[in-house]
Amino acid sequence: MNEATSGTGSSDRRSSERFVEPGSAKFQTTIQQSGRTTTGIQVPDEIVEALGSGRRPPVTVTVNGYTYRSTVAVMGGRYMVSLSAEHRAGAGVAGGDEVDVEIALDTAPRTVTVPADLAAALDAEPAARRTFDGLSNSNRSWHVLQVTGAKTDQTRQRRIARSVDMLRQGRAR
Repeated sequence: MNEATSGTGSSDRRSSERFVEPGSAKFQTTIQQSGRTTTGIQVPDEIVEALGSGRRPPVTVTVNGYTYRSTVAVMGGRYMVSLSAEHRAGAGVAGGDEVDVEIALDTAPRTVTVPADLAAALDAEPAARRTFDGLSNSNRSWHVLQVTGAKTDQTRQRRIARSVDMLRQGRAR
């Protein structure tokens, strides 16, 4: 087992890391897998430091020509970027695969498109709107996905009402 998959916390140094431009780098690594489906990409410490945006920088990740947005996280003392099933399918990769990765600081604004019916319900409840507007993009997205994931209009309306009620109380979820 090599350093990247041994869990020692060391970065995979089988290939040279090279910085493409400020805030961007390419490196080669093995996709980490934990359990049956959890996968991620270990990002070498030097690269996170060179990105210059703290320990949890927003990034764009490109694997096999497939690009997605993510955030670097510290897990078990190592810098990691998650690689969901959707992104594995898009890149055509699996846990244990050796891949070339390009990572770049993501400076584009992160926005969530709020459906009109949810927006109207929030506008009708100023306290809920204030709470919603103060949420992180992840929490905003959670509320939007609850609504857009409904299969029937009845379920959609019930989920809007539940989200507005939570937000009116000042709760994120």
